[in-house]
Amino acid sequence: MDVAVVAYDGVFDSGLCAVLDVLDAANAMREQLPQPPPAWNVTTVGPRRRVRTGAGHTVSAAPLGAAEGAGLLLVPALAERRPDALVERVSGPGTAAVRRLVAATRERGTPVASACTGTFLLAESGVLDGRRATTSWWLAPVFRRRYPAVTVDETRMVTSCDGVTTAGAAFGHVDLALAVVRMSSPALADLIARYLVVDERPSQSAYTIPSALAQADPTVAAFERWVRLRLHEPIGIAEAARALGVGERTLQRAVRRVLGVSPVRFVQDLRVEQATHLLRTTDLPVGVVARRVGYEHAATLRVLLRERTGATARALRGR
Repeated sequence: MDVAVVAYDGVFDSGLCAVLDVLDAANAMREQLPQPPPAWNVTTVGPRRRVRTGAGHTVSAAPLGAAEGAGLLLVPALAERRPDALVERVSGPGTAAVRRLVAATRERGTPVASACTGTFLLAESGVLDGRRATTSWWLAPVFRRRYPAVTVDETRMVTSCDGVTTAGAAFGHVDLALAVVRMSSPALADLIARYLVVDERPSQSAYTIPSALAQADPTVAAFERWVRLRLHEPIGIAEAARALGVGERTLQRAVRRVLGVSPVRFVQDLRVEQATHLLRTTDLPVGVVARRVGYEHAATLRVLLRERTGATARALRGR
């Protein structure tokens, strides 16, 4: 497969290097398989012949036009952590050429892929409208507010929908590149993961900090603080709304608008977060931990832990 990797001013260094390194490893290791897949022909393209990365390094690039014949366009993240500055950068003139390239590539029916803040470039170009996508978990409220036509699920590490593949936060670039390799050869992707010592990470849920997401809205932040004080008790959404001085429907809408989930789901996330902390930092039996986070039966907590973190209570305690 011919792959065009876009380098542009301010590109996230680790993201760019991660995808290039994984694809280079795929080419180096493919002959170890009895039936090796075709090689990946990778070309770095950019708006100029020399671009400057977020860390100030200089990268040589072929013209953006060289991406026209590629079978995949891969856009690494932008090195910007501040939400307001990120939106300004991805919508501004400095990235206009990259946005046009992304849009034109999808118009030809060529797949595109990105990770972390790069998903904002894809969304800004319009190629994510009406599709499912993921992004950095901590930027999900901003993403959801700016791009309401996109169905975003920040719990996923990698999501593919109608020719567009997106991946989660910063080092999700490794997962993205492995997903690209896996499309041609699952066996080779597994081999690379073993050599690079990369664990399978299907979800970002284990890394999410619910309180950080809640700060995007004052009503949701107040709800989060109110719930944390009562994790060991039965929690009613109507009671919470009365305590916060808002209507129940107002609370429901605020939580869903900011977090993309119901208040009940958010309460569960907070309970899972606290239970995970207790399992990792104490020797309390699972049944006691369950009661401390509001569940009468340990089995209920065990199921939620497996669903939300992908790990058992024993595995979490072992970490």
